[in-house]
Amino acid sequence: MSQLETLRELMPWLWPKDNPGVRLRVALALASLILAKAITVSVPFFYKHAVDLLSEKGAPQSVLVPVFLVIAYGIGRILMVAFAQLRDWLFAEVGQGAVRKLADLAFRHLHALPLRYHLRRRTGALSRIVERGTRGIEVILRFALFNSIPTAIEILLVLGILMTRFGWRHALVLAVTITAYVAFTYTVTEWRTRVRRQMNAADQDASGKAVDSLLNYETVKYFNNEEHEARRHDRAMASYEEMAITTSKSLALLNAGQAAIFTAGLTVVMIMTALDVQAGRATVGDFVMANALLIQLSMPLNFLGSVYREIKQGLIDIEAMFRLLRKEPEIVDVPGAPDLHVEHGEVRFEDVRFAYDEDREILHGISFIVPAGRKVAIVGPSGAGKSTISRLLFRFYDPTGGRILIDGQDIRKVTQASVRRAIGIVPQDTVLFNDTIGYNIRYGRIDATEEEMIEAAKMAQIHDFVMSLPKGYDTQVGERGLKLSGGEKQRVAIARTILKNPPILVLDEATSALDTMTERQIQEALNRVSENRTTLVIAHRLSTIADADEIIVLEAGRITERGTHEELLEKGGTYAKMWARQQEADEARRKLKEMESDEQHGGHHREGADG
Repeated sequence: MSQLETLRELMPWLWPKDNPGVRLRVALALASLILAKAITVSVPFFYKHAVDLLSEKGAPQSVLVPVFLVIAYGIGRILMVAFAQLRDWLFAEVGQGAVRKLADLAFRHLHALPLRYHLRRRTGALSRIVERGTRGIEVILRFALFNSIPTAIEILLVLGILMTRFGWRHALVLAVTITAYVAFTYTVTEWRTRVRRQMNAADQDASGKAVDSLLNYETVKYFNNEEHEARRHDRAMASYEEMAITTSKSLALLNAGQAAIFTAGLTVVMIMTALDVQAGRATVGDFVMANALLIQLSMPLNFLGSVYREIKQGLIDIEAMFRLLRKEPEIVDVPGAPDLHVEHGEVRFEDVRFAYDEDREILHGISFIVPAGRKVAIVGPSGAGKSTISRLLFRFYDPTGGRILIDGQDIRKVTQASVRRAIGIVPQDTVLFNDTIGYNIRYGRIDATEEEMIEAAKMAQIHDFVMSLPKGYDTQVGERGLKLSGGEKQRVAIARTILKNPPILVLDEATSALDTMTERQIQEALNRVSENRTTLVIAHRLSTIADADEIIVLEAGRITERGTHEELLEKGGTYAKMWARQQEADEARRKLKEMESDEQHGGHHREGADG
């Protein structure tokens, strides 16, 4: 997409069809902009007339009238600034409104994009695209609308004045000067941009090496490599130094070149005007006016290089955000889709097939039923497709074949929001918001009362722990909940699922990462939560699902065994072997703990004997 197309795509946000109030503000802001520039170029006329009158001799009114012209000159300069500020004041609401609406649209769009997209992209990179895109809008407004366009208007007005007052030669000299000025600024700025990019890369390299070395402080000391690290850092800094010097020199070249080109043009115009005065074709006031017009014009032109660079970067950032907004959501509701109506909560998978990539199918015709109010567990080795089943149930993806029904309703034909309202999940890896414990529990139902939140925490067996903290439910959990232990985070996850009170529950390996004691406590809470709910358990530790109404063994995306715990043990198949391996591992861990305990007790006895 070209930069012109990006601007065209941005325009509806600044000139919305359905908001006449915003359009009026834009129109008034543009009128103020034009008035400000009209006054800017008219102010030197007062100066001209004052000079002409003061240079005349013998006229009695020659003192009073120039005074009024000087006052008019002062008022004109005040109005010039006033209308420019009025323009900013009128447009502030329009610009910030566009920034807010686009940021909101981008944020909602990111949540609408499929899980597949988010798994492939870094979250930090996505947030920076939105952040830079919204900042880019402000840059375009500040530099293009409030700098470049006014400067272009002023150039046209000055050219018109030179043409009408002094003739086409004066206007031609100014036009050639500005053309040369813009071409020089563009060429040098493009070069400076490349150099600055290299300088930033060198800076990041040096900074990265410094941080990496300091993070590995002990390793550096172990191998006596302080000098090696210093040399590596110095080489990176030498590259940065070279680029930084080039950047400074290029800025000096840009400023000197701009000054030389504009001064040359100004000098030629002033010589031509002086000759006109000498020949009687112009007055001294005309000479002063021409000088004032060109000096005024030089000020906004001085910033042309930085303005061009900022506008270019702003357009690139906006285009990146628009490119993100053009990404189509993978999962969409069918037009007019009704909400899911859950009466009993039966979940049914019928010949479900699914592939993340076309050439590799993950699920090969899976069929099973989770009866209302019952518990069904799915077990199997890593990569068998267990977690894919929960993702399909939540409609993070749609099956490539078959269908999933809740109470007889195909979940692809009802709204996604209603499906997700009906299902609660306690995941294996609980990620919490960087907020309070109370906020994270309440996330299950934002409008829950304090009493309901506390009741959910009690059911999840976390209330006593929370009350032992100095700030109770107002305790901050840290980024991703890192201030809490694994068991504490799981209890928060259970509490917010209890608060959601869904008819269908998914437990996705909710205890696999916990120690045996914590697992037992969490399992008690999970059993309490799953009572009288349709529960689908994706399990790693088989001891947690021995009481399930049915256990399904999944291998390489196919169901190889199904039955109760006892039935599967009697079969002596995959499940029985998995059970035996886990029992052996548990027994080995138990014996190891006993040995460690005996050693500790033995150590205490020996210490007593030595004493």
